[in-house]
Amino acid sequence: MAMPKSIVSAALCASFFCSPQLTAEDEMVKSIMELRSDVETLYSRIDNNKDAYKSQMKSYALQISDNEAQINRQETALKLTKQNIEKTEEKLEATGSTTVDLKPIVYDALAALEKEIKAGIPFKVDERITALHQIKSDLDNKNISQEKALALTWASYDDALRLTKEIGQFKQEITLDGKATMAKIAKVGSVMMFFATPDERVGYVKQSGKQYDYVVTTDSVERDQIIDLFDALQKQIRTGYFTLPNALLTRGVN
Repeated sequence: MAMPKSIVSAALCASFFCSPQLTAEDEMVKSIMELRSDVETLYSRIDNNKDAYKSQMKSYALQISDNEAQINRQETALKLTKQNIEKTEEKLEATGSTTVDLKPIVYDALAALEKEIKAGIPFKVDERITALHQIKSDLDNKNISQEKALALTWASYDDALRLTKEIGQFKQEITLDGKATMAKIAKVGSVMMFFATPDERVGYVKQSGKQYDYVVTTDSVERDQIIDLFDALQKQIRTGYFTLPNALLTRGVN
């Protein structure tokens, strides 16, 4: 059956105008759905971040609590240690009058160690002797007990023994050309001792009988060897193979 031309024309017109409109609406719906999905994803991420943050804060709180507990334990232990020390010192003072007089022993030991320090390598001699004199002075003035003085004297001997093995870099005042100058010191146990001054003079300690002299080296090879030793000690390198000038000290008791 043939349709009227006016109906066919109207149908075509409706199809032409309505199809683009539907397509635009579909795109809008699709865009809204995508935006809603993005929003939900963001909300999900926010929730996850909140949970992670809460968990992290809880972990930090536990760490802080644990650290505070450890600090409290350490403080308690320190207080107990101090109390024990005070009780021991009081007990020693209370019983000091009934014990053997230790002063002669301490005096003899201090005098013997002072003699050895003066005869040994010239390493911080004044400081070490001053420390011994301080022990004697405190004992004479009753600032310390006899037992404490004996313990300090023993510690001084122990320190002297340690110096025979110690290899390291230090600073002390030395005498060059009759003038006192501050210098870096490289001590190799009690057998060798080298120095370097701020004006770039380097050398070693030389033994002449019972005397020790500071000798500035003019030999380029020896100079390089000493500088290499100081560089190694500066880098905390205390073991290894080193070639050094012949500066062996035969009377290095301490």
